[in-house]
Amino acid sequence: MPARRQFLKQLAGAGSAAALMGTSQLSFAEQFKQDQKIAEERTLKLYNIHTGESLQATFWADGQFVDDEVQQIDLLMRDHRANQAMAMQRRLYEKLYHLQNLFGSKEPLYVVSAYRAPKTNADLRRQSGGVAEGSMHMQGKAIDIRIPGVSHRHLHKAAVAMRSGGVGYYPKSGFIHIDTGRRRHWQG
Repeated sequence: MPARRQFLKQLAGAGSAAALMGTSQLSFAEQFKQDQKIAEERTLKLYNIHTGESLQATFWADGQFVDDEVQQIDLLMRDHRANQAMAMQRRLYEKLYHLQNLFGSKEPLYVVSAYRAPKTNADLRRQSGGVAEGSMHMQGKAIDIRIPGVSHRHLHKAAVAMRSGGVGYYPKSGFIHIDTGRRRHWQG
């Protein structure tokens, strides 16, 4: 089955394929907002590619964030180079939850990069031209991810369709970037 057809079939189960094609009564962004309100519990399955750590955490239950679970996710999202963690912006976890649900993946979301300490960001910036000096990663407002079995192009399109924050597409590096900043998108 061609990748595009398989992608649309995956989205149909979540009621979003038509939204991406512009034929639904609800836009993808409206569906995202509805998903945020509807779910009684929100659970993330995550895998940090650098530390090998896996986690399944219910970060939302009974209409509120579950602090202990959020802290476990924050720890998994730490800067593995500096072994430092910070409280990540919770809206990121809602976005991850939505993408995970949308694609119905049984696999965990792969965390490529989340929090970055300022020194780590400066070191990465010296090594690569694609690292922003004032990166939102340093503020706990950005994450780079991939989902096994989901093309980066389809993941990127779904993230852009949420109409929320920044979305970067890095096909050569094999991940997408999402953040909670102003709405924009780019390819790296």
